[in-house]
Amino acid sequence: MSIEDLTPRETDGTPRESAGMIHPEVRAPGDESERHQDGGRLQHAEAASKPIAAPKTREQQPRGAKIRGNRPIDQGEAAERFLAAPLHQAAHDERLWDLRKKRDVSAHGIPEWEELREIASNIKAHTLSRLDTYLEQFEAAAKANGVHVHWASDGADHNRIVLEILRSHGAKTLVKSKSMLTEECGFRHHMAASGIEIIETDLGERIQQLDNEEPSHIVAPAVHKTRMDVAEVFARTLGTDPENDDAHYLAESQRETTRPYILNADAGMTGCNFAIAETGTVVTCTNEGNADLSGNVPPLQIHSIGIEKVIPRIEDLGVFIRLLSRSALGSPITQYTSHFRGPRPGTEMHYVLVDNGRSERLGMEEFWTSLKCIRCGACMNTCPVYRRSGGLSYGATYAGPIGLIIDPTFNKRKYSTLPFSSTMNGSCTNVCPVKINIHEQIFAWRKVLAEEHQIPLLKQGMMKAAGAVLSRPAAYRAAIGTADSALRALPRFAVYNPLNTWGKKREMPEAPKQSFHAWYKQNRMAGASKKDVASKKDVS
Repeated sequence: MSIEDLTPRETDGTPRESAGMIHPEVRAPGDESERHQDGGRLQHAEAASKPIAAPKTREQQPRGAKIRGNRPIDQGEAAERFLAAPLHQAAHDERLWDLRKKRDVSAHGIPEWEELREIASNIKAHTLSRLDTYLEQFEAAAKANGVHVHWASDGADHNRIVLEILRSHGAKTLVKSKSMLTEECGFRHHMAASGIEIIETDLGERIQQLDNEEPSHIVAPAVHKTRMDVAEVFARTLGTDPENDDAHYLAESQRETTRPYILNADAGMTGCNFAIAETGTVVTCTNEGNADLSGNVPPLQIHSIGIEKVIPRIEDLGVFIRLLSRSALGSPITQYTSHFRGPRPGTEMHYVLVDNGRSERLGMEEFWTSLKCIRCGACMNTCPVYRRSGGLSYGATYAGPIGLIIDPTFNKRKYSTLPFSSTMNGSCTNVCPVKINIHEQIFAWRKVLAEEHQIPLLKQGMMKAAGAVLSRPAAYRAAIGTADSALRALPRFAVYNPLNTWGKKREMPEAPKQSFHAWYKQNRMAGASKKDVASKKDVS
């Protein structure tokens, strides 16, 4: 089978690579969608990345980090396995970089982008500084709308509350839309152990559920999978054709098998993008409409809400809506921005407000601003480490740069290695729509973990030795000279060994014949000394 045979096509035979994944009328030159300053149409998230050539033999999907109780996650080991799968690594990198590029085009398409970021950051800071007041306002407004409001101190409390609600209604099946909070709480696994069947309605989440994996990305849960992986999963679990990896066929197969669950479910659940204190409204943003179905079809409706999701007023919502999808996908808005305010006649609605460590994080001077996060995934899409190692390598609910600063707040020991999985390039901070200083917080976590001895003894010793050398200029210059001489003289096997992690998967740089300090002393300081001598002679 050739690459040409695998290229998706429109009904008229046009290769979809050139046609795009959108309706021809939307692509028409006379449409009124957003445009560049030069008049060209903005290329929003149209899934327009060039197709990746299918290999002659299928490549097995790498699995995530190995979880060993409370022991520190070995993200490096899992990343190595992901890098050893070239098709998956290349596809993952290209897809996410494509989203990053679309984000840039979309952001630059509106002149007030930076002003919106500043306003959003200030709204979040203001709200978090008065979080108790706005949560009480939200609760009062929700109750006035006929909603039952519950408070959960942690993930276990959230799961207990939801289970009690379901059992009080005799509910056995629940359909839910994508929610990182429920993933954080281990909700689906807890419900399964309690005899409640949970069906994920988001396509990516459903793929991951059927493959018994956690989501690898905040916005695109199955982005680490190729369409061949999905075809294999669906063939095994849904009975589809294992040789048909057409994206439309696979998506339609999932839709057909999931729709009956939605129509017959006893209860529905959604997450929450924004909770509006002024009106008691929960707002969810989706591109599949699955939150609308999960929230409006079953007679019992439950919304899981992180307490940091509250914003003061309905007019504030417009700021975040303009930022969210542009940052996540490069599109001006999500397909569905749904407002849930009160129960439909004859139905029941519940809000479960969850803390799960957020109050404690709010009191952390260096890390409280991480609560501003609106879960757009922009920092993940731009991160060179995340793009090349896959989200599952982090072994945590939240991967990528935002995960590096959130995860240790849950468990310092287990996630102690993650803040070191960064190049500290600052790109994550540059793209964050609410201006979280992510890279600075990553550095701050490194300092905290080192001070609390939450890093391996070998690394502690290496850092202590490096500190001793770097704090003494003479010792540093001597060490550099010795290292350069060793690189030039030692045989290859002596340089590329397990102790030299810098030589893993890459070539060491060629050692210069002279250090910059030596060159400067010879060419600049010597010249300056001669000028001083000449100047003194002239004066005399």
